Amino acid sequence: MRAIATALQLRGLRLLLGAGLISLTGDWVLRIGLTYYIYVLTGSTLASATMLLASFVPQIALSSLAGVFVDRWDPRRTMIVTNLLLAAGLLPLLAVRDARQVWIVYVVIAAEACIQQFFTPAQQSVVPRLVEEQHLVTANALNGQAGDVSRLAGSAAGGVLAAVGGITAVTLTDLGSFLLAVVLIARIPAVGRAAGAGAAAHGSDPAGAAGTPAAPTTVRARLVQLRAEWAEGLRLSARQPVLRVVMTFLSVTCIGEGIMSTLFAPFVRSVLHGSGPDYGVIVAAQAIGGIGGGLIAASAGSRFRPSWLFGAGAVAFGAIDLALFLYPLAEVAVWPAIVLMIIVGVPGALLLAGGMTLLQTATGDSHRGRVFGALSAIEGVAVVAGTIAAGFLGQSVGIIPVLATQGGGYLAGGIAVLIALRSQPGTAPAGQPTETAPEDAPADAAPAAGGQAASTAA
Repeated sequence: MRAIATALQLRGLRLLLGAGLISLTGDWVLRIGLTYYIYVLTGSTLASATMLLASFVPQIALSSLAGVFVDRWDPRRTMIVTNLLLAAGLLPLLAVRDARQVWIVYVVIAAEACIQQFFTPAQQSVVPRLVEEQHLVTANALNGQAGDVSRLAGSAAGGVLAAVGGITAVTLTDLGSFLLAVVLIARIPAVGRAAGAGAAAHGSDPAGAAGTPAAPTTVRARLVQLRAEWAEGLRLSARQPVLRVVMTFLSVTCIGEGIMSTLFAPFVRSVLHGSGPDYGVIVAAQAIGGIGGGLIAASAGSRFRPSWLFGAGAVAFGAIDLALFLYPLAEVAVWPAIVLMIIVGVPGALLLAGGMTLLQTATGDSHRGRVFGALSAIEGVAVVAGTIAAGFLGQSVGIIPVLATQGGGYLAGGIAVLIALRSQPGTAPAGQPTETAPEDAPADAAPAAGGQAASTAA
């Protein structure tokens, strides 16, 4: 607990965690409440699926490009402006009264998802500027724990608010959460725009002694620069060893997440013969384990290399998931699923903390937004691919065999991470050479502070 207490002494981190907890709770209230309300209005599962699609398309189409702008801007200011836009964007939901107006929900969800693509990389890139590297695993573990707490609280509140106050109640709750988050973020110490952001793609400094690249003077020149910076972020993600390993891992495991999100409810109902409340308890159980795992990661995670937390966490996560999906072959009962979902939350928290730390320390401040944007795009594509595959294969192959590929993907991916990063004692931030690196050494081979390997988020 000493590591947690030390990290929480940092005012900026406390404010960021508090803002995230409040905002995410509001998001879960809206997500659960809208899903319930849309089904009440329409009686159609297709309407709920369309709402999910509206949130994923912007992630796939925009997140990689949004990271370019996040690298150019002050991340704290970006978070404030995007929160205000997210709050204002919810107002049209107050006009929804019947099934004929459901299209408004789809438009709002798509617009909110577009804005979110600018907020998320800004939030993730600011953490390494608020804490020293030895506290980074703890900070990321606490951030993940805030997500689990908000999931529990927001999911429960969302169902109640939707039943009692309808769409107005869930909308105003989420809107208020954005505004409260703005108040807290505004009090975070200024971190400023990353040095060299937006300039690295050109490899020169036309401004000379001023240290700032000359701004393009035409629309065409600006588009050319934008494309160059976007392409550089993709190249960086592909060529930097740690980032390449992490991106490959995520492209595999996020397909599994799409499979899981599609087939887990049928698994509970058709394989375990569970009820709706059983499903809710099983899903919530992972958040309970995640809170416990977050405490473990925050307290002791800094004693281990982030690459080990990431790889070992993935191996354990995959093994427990395989047990979860295969145990009904021996005994059909709901209670083992609840127990296993609590247990799997622990390695899930370790995986998240180690992975996020790897990604942050493997990337320099000036390129972090682009890398997180590319990561988000890969996640979106992989989840959609897994969702589509599950829809077809679940019926033809069977629920259990298809779900088992999700656990197998994490297990194989974790082993691959441990092997690929075993000789990575440390990694200089990509796009930002360290001062201690030899002049003739490549930037991605220089040791990072503390001699720890850099890592990413799952």
